[in-house]
Amino acid sequence: MALKYPSPAAIDIRRVDLFSSTAQELIAALNTEWESRSQEEGANHFRLEPHEVAEGNGAFYIAYMSDAPIGCGAVRRIDATTAELKRMYVAPAGRGIGIGRVILKALETEARRLGARRLVLETGERQPEALALYQRAGFVEIPLFGEYVGSPLSVCLEKQLSSDA
Repeated sequence: MALKYPSPAAIDIRRVDLFSSTAQELIAALNTEWESRSQEEGANHFRLEPHEVAEGNGAFYIAYMSDAPIGCGAVRRIDATTAELKRMYVAPAGRGIGIGRVILKALETEARRLGARRLVLETGERQPEALALYQRAGFVEIPLFGEYVGSPLSVCLEKQLSSDA
């Protein structure tokens, strides 16, 4: 039986405050899942500050399907031409139906709006689903950067962004 993918129009992406209760619930679920996969010291990088997702610096989005929050993601500007993806997550009930792709597209659009021409991210080697999503979207592996240098399970990726979506 083939998977039925929701149309992008069926998924509502909303910019929200990082400290909203819905954002905090999704982030807590994400943290719990990542901690269960990677318990080694220095393997998890959960930091994201409110100023990093403030207007002009980045954004935090929640994906809703039928008005239920089903996933989230953030983008923060690192410098004038580079932005970083953070806190990408799709709840288990929403996996495998294309929600991650819709969130990723919204984050790429926001990165372009912020002036980024390069999008980078860190994920873990124990997150094969995330690695597959990013590789299908055109990301390629790069050396560990920033706070991830020396992280035992980190995998860093980048994608060059065209000026047109």
